[in-house]
Amino acid sequence: MRIDGRKNKELRPIKFTHNFTKHALGSILVEFGETKVIVTASVELKKPKWMSDEDERGWVTAEYSLLPASTNTRVKRERDKVSGRTHEIQRLIGRSLRACVDLNKMPKMTITIDADVIQADGGTRTASICGGYLALKDAIEKLIKSGDLKENPIIEPIAAISIGIVNGKVMLDLCYEEDSNAQVDSNVILTKSGKIVDFQTTAEGEPYSYEQMLELFETAKKGINKIIKMY
Repeated sequence: MRIDGRKNKELRPIKFTHNFTKHALGSILVEFGETKVIVTASVELKKPKWMSDEDERGWVTAEYSLLPASTNTRVKRERDKVSGRTHEIQRLIGRSLRACVDLNKMPKMTITIDADVIQADGGTRTASICGGYLALKDAIEKLIKSGDLKENPIIEPIAAISIGIVNGKVMLDLCYEEDSNAQVDSNVILTKSGKIVDFQTTAEGEPYSYEQMLELFETAKKGINKIIKMY
């Protein structure tokens, strides 16, 4: 049994609360065990400034932050310059969400996903991606209803989960303590049909086997399928 009593390949309790805030077109409170993230989707009816005049696509981007009291020691606000970790995570969220939409079907539109971690206990980036998809989906449904979008640009749902090898065992959906002691640390992002958006896996100590890598992936895939069924 694990720290919180789960089986090795069992997800933490997961909850998605829709319309959590008032003003965003899409807003979700995501809860993966003790990890809690507020994810919102904001919309501008114009394309990013860096896009050329000839490019008629829309865009999906993301920002991510750990709020000051989200961890056991206060995290400083990143007011002027984001850290390398933050930059990496928000690029991952944005890239993942763009993988599940047809940008040509949302012309001259920018949707920004903001993921603010209010309590961190491992898996914040994967929780942010799951919440980001749902916030994006809710926003798009409202844009279609208002007439700002003519058709739904979402190709298929995506979800993400953390997984690793801890004490020689494959464990799904790691909490912070497990993640801190993992011999192998992985994040997997897949579409509903099983296509790979991202499969990042790193040995923190000794190398691991090909067979273990396959077990990590297949276990994560089963977990992701369960998450998508919760949407």
